Amino acid sequence: MVKKMWGKMYYSAIAALLVATAWAAPHEGHDHGGHTAEHHHHLHHGKDEPHPSHNGNDACHLLAPHNADFAFSLYKKLAFHPDAQGKNIFFSPVGVSMALSMLAVGAKGSTLSQIYSSLGYSQLQAQQVNEGYEHLIHMLGHSQDAMQLEAGAGVAIREGFKVVDQFLKDVQHYYNSEAFSVDFSKPEIAAEEINKFIAKKTNDKITNMVKDLDSDMVMMLINYMYFRGKWDKPFDAQLTHKADFKVDKDTTVQVDMMKRTGRYDIYQDPVNQTTVVMVPYKGNTSMMIVLPDDGKMKEVEEYMCRHHLKNWHDKLFRSSVDLFMPKFSISATSKLNDILTDMGVTDAFSDTADFSGMTEEVKVKVSRVVHQAVLSVDEKGTEAAAVTTIEIMPMSLPDTVMLNRPFLVLIVEDSTKSILFMGKITNPTE
Repeated sequence: MVKKMWGKMYYSAIAALLVATAWAAPHEGHDHGGHTAEHHHHLHHGKDEPHPSHNGNDACHLLAPHNADFAFSLYKKLAFHPDAQGKNIFFSPVGVSMALSMLAVGAKGSTLSQIYSSLGYSQLQAQQVNEGYEHLIHMLGHSQDAMQLEAGAGVAIREGFKVVDQFLKDVQHYYNSEAFSVDFSKPEIAAEEINKFIAKKTNDKITNMVKDLDSDMVMMLINYMYFRGKWDKPFDAQLTHKADFKVDKDTTVQVDMMKRTGRYDIYQDPVNQTTVVMVPYKGNTSMMIVLPDDGKMKEVEEYMCRHHLKNWHDKLFRSSVDLFMPKFSISATSKLNDILTDMGVTDAFSDTADFSGMTEEVKVKVSRVVHQAVLSVDEKGTEAAAVTTIEIMPMSLPDTVMLNRPFLVLIVEDSTKSILFMGKITNPTE
């Protein structure tokens, strides 16, 4: 019996928002009654319970176009940053949006309006945004056997620091958040505890994200997204071979190139000089691969927006394809302060920040926003080929899609049209 390798994928992304005191730290030895982190552990509704109806409309569909616009804006800021030249880019747009929306729950005044404006939510009410994420997290959490997709959040709170009770209730209700106490006055121990929480939520894919904490910190918001997918049509490991991958005109690296011949949705866009192919996972997620023509990556990055995405989606057609795809594993960390400031989020980082919805005890501001995402595409795990699938192939010769130069990937959840992850594979060996 032939054993087939299953292509498996792991992605996880973490956005951490560090909320530091802008002014005085709380006085020691003074009773901070009120609610500490331990109070809020009830879950709003279980994964398998019916979802509360939101006027019959899926609230998360309201967010989808704005989130897609934000994804492309953020991608362009990351891709055209001087430090990013020649590097892999990988992030979770919906993870960053979710983290900022959770931060907005505690924001007021222009601090709030700037966050909403950068996300494209200016025309939406806070209730619509929060219910949108509640619904999105619920949709993503209905994991099938074939794939695992989990989204949620954490709030690490300084021991004895008083947080507005409604803030904790809201982020727990809408953002599947868990609150826990840490002793920020001992930064190494605090970092270790927060890293333990992150590692647990990302199945140990992200283990050492938080370091260099400030002993004045009062709170840290953490947002995580973990995805593991199996290809709907696995690659046969016996066909994987060594091949060249052209990073740029001066650099070529050797990769393990997987190969599969089968029927895929594909579109060759002559106007925009790209080939688009959809590689589905089991369940309702797909990887959209965008392969610019040789030397055309920069042009594609400059024009690409959600309208191109929709146009490509609409024009895909099923065809037989020889697909060559490298195995790779990448991790990317993005420091987002400057980028978000550039996108109009200025008050949150300054002494004019208004987070009185989060704490009334002291003035606080955001000290930094860090996002890390991990992507690995491989053939881990084996499964005996008890299931035989036969694809009926047309007589014409297959199209060849050879991913042997930089390409873009978007991992899209089909039912909510959410761009879960997005990136550029410039060098699969880094």
